[in-house]
Order: sequence, then structure tokens, then C-alpha cells
Amino acid sequence: MRVYFGVCGIGLGHAGRCIPIAMRLAREGADVVFSTYSDGLEYVSRYQFRFKKAPSIGFAVKVDGSVDFRQSTVNPGPFIASIKVLKQIAFELMSISEHQPEVVVSDSRVSSIVAAKILRIPCITILNQFKLIIPRRRRFLRLCRLVDAGALALIGRVWTVSDLVLIPDYPMPYTVSLGNLEIPPAYSKKVFLVGPVIPVKPDELPSREELKEKLGLDPDKPLVFAPISGPLRERRYLIDVLTSIFKTVDGFQIVMSRANSNGNSEPVRYGPLILYDWLDNRFEYLKACDLVVSRAGHGTITQCMYYGKPMVLIPTPNHTEQMGNASRVEEMGLGIALNQEELSRERLLEAIGRVMNEGFVDRCRKTSRELRSYDGVEKIVSIIKEFT
Repeated sequence: MRVYFGVCGIGLGHAGRCIPIAMRLAREGADVVFSTYSDGLEYVSRYQFRFKKAPSIGFAVKVDGSVDFRQSTVNPGPFIASIKVLKQIAFELMSISEHQPEVVVSDSRVSSIVAAKILRIPCITILNQFKLIIPRRRRFLRLCRLVDAGALALIGRVWTVSDLVLIPDYPMPYTVSLGNLEIPPAYSKKVFLVGPVIPVKPDELPSREELKEKLGLDPDKPLVFAPISGPLRERRYLIDVLTSIFKTVDGFQIVMSRANSNGNSEPVRYGPLILYDWLDNRFEYLKACDLVVSRAGHGTITQCMYYGKPMVLIPTPNHTEQMGNASRVEEMGLGIALNQEELSRERLLEAIGRVMNEGFVDRCRKTSRELRSYDGVEKIVSIIKEFT
């Protein structure tokens, strides 16, 4: 069984959910190869899989980590952007031909889908959300009109060139991205919600009390876990702001990860804050903690829901998927969203206090019990095997 993973390299989320799938396949004898770039390449290189370094592609980001839609459309411009996409497709054609897989798994990589289609190899696509949205702010109105005029329909059509589109989300009423439910009828037979990718299950870990002792944490103090992930340029600003706030907080112990996969595993301490570059055992901290402070990435949210942890979410500005995810968490009563532009020590501590004292904990625990039957890894692996 030969499987080729073409993975979006922007941030760690795409590679992070493909690795557990690849590990399960490898244990069953599969020959696995990855193609990715940027952050994804750094992450995949930590594991014992063969990988190909693909040409990079991304979007413009401002100093505060917000997505710069204006620069993303002007620089490098449509002509250069088209050349980059064509380079990725050419690279994928060569890499896939070299590996000769029985199935291609694309995680949000258009180039892998197109190459697989040209080579007539079955392709499965994994997506966070089916529908792309541009922020409806005054300075983006022209871009919104252009995109709505046909680009979104084209993007949706590209995904469905795949044999199947698998979305690692929960069914209603716990679907995180409601855009995943807005699937045109013409595509619906190809698109499936398969449940989240949870690399480590809570039942596979010791109790919270045992974990706190193992991790050297105070059993009597609430633990705030802040796994700040995403592309480096998006997370750097938030990490700096949170570090300055958390260093001055009383009554809590805080563990924060900067998601630097090539960083030092030894922590730096600033009063109540324990700051890591990277955590291999982050699910131990997720189970041990009382609440999570993070960006509003799809993977982070689905994992917090599975573990029953209330959330304080700070979505990347102008990142419409994260903004929608954060709003959805608030709608479900599982956390509070804060705008990065308004983030301050007072607002953050107020949100943490509310999350710990206004029924969020009980709702999250109840939700967790209802979600434990969903296993995205098992479902995706079984579907991949059907194509080999």
C-alpha cells in the first residue's frame, strides 16, 4: 500500500492532523511519502517519514499577525501567483510519478489534487471547511465582490475534483465550521464529515491529578494552557502580548507553547508563566489544564471539545475561518472570543474568570461525553484503505 500526502504547509494544523493518519497507515505496512513546505516541512521532518520539499506558497501578514488581504492580492500579483501555483503542480506531478502511489491524500493542497487528476490516481482531500469567506469590511468590499462573482465557486469545484472530500469536524449540533454545512447539492455525495483527528485520547492518559504531579505542577492552582500555533508571523505578535500579561498574573499557573518545532524543549520561567518552544506531550497538558487560551484554529477547538476544556479564543485578525470558529464556540457556550485589537490584561483576566465560573466547565464536560465516540483517524484510514 503506497500513500502520498500532499499537505498545506501554512501553520502546523494540516501536517499535525496528517501525521497520526500516516502513522496508523505505516503501522499497517503502508509506504508513506509527504510533500509539504514551510511550517509543515519543519513539523513533518520530526518524524520518520520520507518527505519532499515543495515550492512555498502563502499569504501576506501584517506586523500584528493579521491577514493582509490587500497585499495578498496585489503582491505578488495574479501573474506571479499563477506561476507559483503552476510550479507546485509541476513539482507534484514529478513527485507523485516518482512515488507511484495507489492513492493521493491532499490536505488543502490544490496542486496535489490537480496532479493526481492528471495522472489518473485516486485522490482524497481533507479540508477544514468547504466554503471560503472574505471579511465584509469596507476596505475589502471590492475584493468581496470579485471573489463572490465566481472565485469561491471555482475553489469549491477544485476540491470536488477529488474522489472524496473529508472534513474532520463534528456533526450538528457540534459542528465547528458551519460553512461545512453549506455544501452545494451537486457536490454533497462527495463530501463527508468524519469527526476530528485526536492523536491522543484522554482515556490513554493518566488522571489529571497524576499528570499534574508528573509535570511538576501545583495541584491546588488552576492551570491555564496556552498552545499558540499557526504560521510564525501570525503567532509571534500574540505570543509577545500574552507573555507580558501572563508574567504578572496571580493565582494561576500558566504553560504556554510557542509551537516552534525546531526550538528548545527546555522551558523558560517568568513568575507563574512556564514558556516552552515546543511540547511533544501537549495532550498531557491539555488533559491536566483547567482551561485553554489560544488562537481559534479548527484543530485546537475540536481537540478542546473532545477533552472537555473551556476556551478563551483570540482569532487571528481578518482570518475569517478562525473568526467563524470562535463565534461558533461562543454560540455553543463552550468559551469566549476576544478580539486581538482589544486584548488587554483586564479583558483577558475577565474572560478567564467568566469561563471558570459561569457554567462553561460543566457544559464542556457534558459535550465531551457526547463526542467521545467520534474517531476521525479511524474513519479516514478506513476510507484510504478502500482505495488501495
